[in-house]
Amino acid sequence: GFSHFISLGDSADVDFGDVIDYLASDPGTRAILMYMESVKTARKFMSAARAAARNKPVIVVKAGRAPDGARAAASHTGALAGSDVVFDAAVRRAGMLRVDTLEALFDAAETLAHVKGWQGERLAVLTNGGGAGVLAADALALGGGSLAVLGEGTLEALNQCLPPTWSHGNPIDIVGDAPVSRYADSLRVLLAAPEVDGVLFIHAPTAIVPADQIAAACLPLIQASAKPVLTCWLGGAAVAAARRASAGAGIASYNTPERAAAAWLQLATYARNQQALQQLPASALEDFTPDRQLAQSLLEEALQEGREWLGDAQAQALLRAYGIPTVETVRTRDVEEAVATANRIGYPVALKIVSPQVIHKSDVGGVALNLVSAEELRRAAGKMRRQVTGLLPQAQILGFTVQAMAERPGAHELIVGIASDPVFGPVMLLGEGGVAVELHKNHVVALPPLNTRLAQDMLAGSRLSLLLAGYRGRPPADEAALLATLLKVSQMACDLAWLAELDINPLLVDEHGVLALDARVRLRPVPAGERSRLAIRPYPQTLEEHVQVKGQDVLLRPIRPEDGQRLMAFYAGASPADMRLRFFMTRREVPHSELARYSQIDYDREMTFVAMVPQAGGEPVMVGEARAVCDPDNLQAEFAIQVATDWQGRGLGRQLMDKLIRYLRERGTAEVVGQCLPENVGMAALARQTGFEVSTASAQETVAMRLSLR
Repeated sequence: GFSHFISLGDSADVDFGDVIDYLASDPGTRAILMYMESVKTARKFMSAARAAARNKPVIVVKAGRAPDGARAAASHTGALAGSDVVFDAAVRRAGMLRVDTLEALFDAAETLAHVKGWQGERLAVLTNGGGAGVLAADALALGGGSLAVLGEGTLEALNQCLPPTWSHGNPIDIVGDAPVSRYADSLRVLLAAPEVDGVLFIHAPTAIVPADQIAAACLPLIQASAKPVLTCWLGGAAVAAARRASAGAGIASYNTPERAAAAWLQLATYARNQQALQQLPASALEDFTPDRQLAQSLLEEALQEGREWLGDAQAQALLRAYGIPTVETVRTRDVEEAVATANRIGYPVALKIVSPQVIHKSDVGGVALNLVSAEELRRAAGKMRRQVTGLLPQAQILGFTVQAMAERPGAHELIVGIASDPVFGPVMLLGEGGVAVELHKNHVVALPPLNTRLAQDMLAGSRLSLLLAGYRGRPPADEAALLATLLKVSQMACDLAWLAELDINPLLVDEHGVLALDARVRLRPVPAGERSRLAIRPYPQTLEEHVQVKGQDVLLRPIRPEDGQRLMAFYAGASPADMRLRFFMTRREVPHSELARYSQIDYDREMTFVAMVPQAGGEPVMVGEARAVCDPDNLQAEFAIQVATDWQGRGLGRQLMDKLIRYLRERGTAEVVGQCLPENVGMAALARQTGFEVSTASAQETVAMRLSLR
């Protein structure tokens, strides 16, 4: 069953990215299975994996996940975002599936190759042995899966075909004396039940009915079902024929209930990762414009002064530059200046030590909260100096910061941060915060850049949603404000190459929004000529350009993931003739998955420029697109272009084509190629105007267009 078996050795030349790219386009390869120990070039790996995972299952088992590989870090975010956790985040983002063992690798390959379309995570377990059903249910629950809750109609239908002693719940125990008809009838009920997304069929051999007779009756039902069904034939020789029949019918089969439940969990994980690739996210923070100049000046000034960490006041200023609410924070040189500042801000206040040698201030007594008077502040400052000097004699105390106390009773304390992974570059973290942040388990790591949907997935993965939803009279927190904060921090990770680590801890979240109480920011010098460290290239805003088309302002910009709905409207408004010329076939609409693929592009190896026209009092409208997909070696890019029917003949197509060619030339692409139908004379004329060689293929079915850029 193998199309290739490839060993890469030390990957001195050919690496995982190269091989994934090759196998992704190989028609003889239905799935890609990988054993990995490390990734060398993260962006190349991510680009190849994201492209391949859209076409076929990519399953990976990676060694080296034990905690002794974790590195020490100065910030909480750095400590929590260990390298294996980051690799997990990369796998999810690329739409791949990660498993823990070689055995699970081949189980997953069988599962994904044979199981039909995914409908949801609610599993029904059908068994003739109660113990086997309980083992499957336990394995499912421990893995985070969910059993289907049977509805009244389903229970009544099962009562009609099962003896009174059946389990009357899920798992559905049809009792050990079950004849063939009982298996088939109960299976039909579950396959028809709307509350059941899939079925795990378990049979333990009995002296009542041979397993091959049960298989002969049930396998055709499974083959005809639109729902995924997994089978588990327990035993050896007694079920060997049934197991062979399952394999011959293309139905996944497992030796134990636990392995079958694990396979269902693999399906669920893979489906979630795939769905993330096919989402059309809502609009991002389009009206948000950070003060990048202020943020860069803060970081550059600190680096010029030789400081690795920003002071408290500077860190708060950095957050405000990106629209993240903070409490007023002022740095002071001595106690009396701190008292004067507190008098101006208003009591109560917090007092914190300022020392380049003290990162986690509370660990050495460098924080005093709820100071209500000048006298109390003076006493706290003296005590703070003595404690810090006693614990860290080498610490240089440069003064204090005075901070207004935030009156937010009942607010949740979270942590949002950025860490630097040695392979994947900047990564983001979200979880429960506070002093004991590293003891909490509800944390999730993700790769920037984020959009709204990815931020929502990050929140869901952190398991904080229930906490933020409100309980025991506690009002729900402002989840939208938290999602906006994640998007803003993601923008910081993309914009600020000097940012090595960031902790916003605690970030208070309640019904009134978010408030950053404390932030720590570690810097790094950026070597001259360094490329972006991001594993996924962010939206290239510098490519945005305003042009005039017949006196009307048009914005030409790269497509964004949240443009999916606009792209849908663009295709829906095209004439049938235009759609045929664009896609070489007549089609009424473009499928959802295809729209997601067209809007969620990998800016590192493909580019789509869209033409946006402002509308009075409404959202801008898409009136044109020009798309180019480069091969992994950047030797050739294939292009396509389409202009809205009522915008044709105005010169917009030429503007889009010129911009696309300029971009590819600067990228170093060797040549641009394309095809059009012979009746598409407008496209052929535009290609000739922009320097393409235009020739008709020998079969007279298409016109070939080619432009050398080198």
